[in-house]
Amino acid sequence: MIMDWSPTLVTFAPLIGVFLILCLPRKKQGWHRLTGILATLPSLALSVLMYAAFDTGQNGMQWLKSYVWFQVPFPQANPWVFHYSMGADGLSVPLVLLTSIVSTLAAVASLYIKKRTKEYYLLLLLLQTGMLGVFLAHDFFLFFIFFEITLVTTFFLIGIWGYLGKEKAANHFLLYNGLGSGFMLFALVGFLLLFGSLEYSAIEKGMSEIIAQADLLNDQFKVMLWLIFICLIIAFGIKLPMFPFHPWMLRVHTEAPTPVVMIHSGILLKMGAYGLIRFGVGFYPAYMKEAATVLAILGLINILYGAILAFVEKELKKVLAYSSVSHMGIILLGVAALNGTGLQGAIFQAISHGLISALLFFLVGSLYERTKTTQLDELSGLAKSMPLFSGIMMVAALALLGLPGLSGFISEFMAFLGLFKVKPVIAAIGTPGLILAAVYTLRAVLKTSFGPIRERFVQLSDIHIKESVPMMIFVGLIVLIGVYPDVLGNPMQQTLQLIVSRIGG
Repeated sequence: MIMDWSPTLVTFAPLIGVFLILCLPRKKQGWHRLTGILATLPSLALSVLMYAAFDTGQNGMQWLKSYVWFQVPFPQANPWVFHYSMGADGLSVPLVLLTSIVSTLAAVASLYIKKRTKEYYLLLLLLQTGMLGVFLAHDFFLFFIFFEITLVTTFFLIGIWGYLGKEKAANHFLLYNGLGSGFMLFALVGFLLLFGSLEYSAIEKGMSEIIAQADLLNDQFKVMLWLIFICLIIAFGIKLPMFPFHPWMLRVHTEAPTPVVMIHSGILLKMGAYGLIRFGVGFYPAYMKEAATVLAILGLINILYGAILAFVEKELKKVLAYSSVSHMGIILLGVAALNGTGLQGAIFQAISHGLISALLFFLVGSLYERTKTTQLDELSGLAKSMPLFSGIMMVAALALLGLPGLSGFISEFMAFLGLFKVKPVIAAIGTPGLILAAVYTLRAVLKTSFGPIRERFVQLSDIHIKESVPMMIFVGLIVLIGVYPDVLGNPMQQTLQLIVSRIGG
């Protein structure tokens, strides 16, 4: 019975913590921190249960609960029907588990937050609810609400608890993502006008019927369909981010507080990948075929542009930020392949990069707390005073560059393999980006960990237990996916087969 309602319970469990924190005195920072961490655990436990109980042989949504929420009547026309509809499939279940894991570990990493902890943990838990709702909603209107919750909460988390340029970073975040929400709202209204309902199953059925009668459609109708499709691509392209919509993300990654960057790079960017697959490929398979080459070229630009700038960058956070731009290009290549291998590689890359980037930004945040700098020219020889930190950073860097046996390798391999099947020239041009990834990643690690140590860093303390435990959890998951990919691949097989069957691949 509990599992029947698991999508709803997973999504709204953090609100228990919101209520408890509201009742706590403002000055009890230790209580805020403990409650905030504990409040992420019910969603984590339920996510693990969902993942374990997920029927890998079943098509479609599981644990689906759908009820009419409200209706907007129209004279002499069918009403618009809005549903409260929640469920999970092979595309959403891995991302829900990723969200729960990163949210819990980010709450632990929030030990660096020293001011206004009550408001901070309230917003952090609301953000977790929004992210989980994005992946578990089965109605586009409900998806849009959860999406907007993540936007508002992230804006305040950056603007209040970020570093020196936090206001500009928060404003850039709001400007770009607000623009993306505007495009998404246009698509939402378009779907309502076409189908009268925003449930995913209703839209998929309606789009299938439209595509089957494509030759009978008038030009105005075709233009409307293309406008909705383009709005979806732009909205989720901004979120991913896709070139040239990436500048806002660079500011966020350098100015947001460590736990927020962990969530942003680990989860929020992946909402863009999820949207492209769920709504782009899922609703518009025929249109995605026509746009696949453009997406592949944009992915190629992401990979090479991000890798080149990461190579010349001298600040560690920006190296990782440009690295994210590059690795999101791999997701675009996997999506553009429009086959089972490529799409699986895109999802693998979303999960893998979510874990790796969250770990790396946790490490960088821990480093900044000790050294008060992330300039590569000022960092040297830290392996002498911080051997555990340097060892974990090396593992994370090797995963980022795609070393076999770690999660980064299998995700990159599958995305490129899928693209090589259909667009071998573009895939071949993109492979130097993987070589550059090894160069800029090892350059950053060598400059940070090895060489002569500066005098002011000789007495630095290594990472302590509160930091090392969550870091080792990240490492364990990265190794697990690398050596046993089916632990992640099995749940998504049936869903991807269903999507590919709509494409005709």
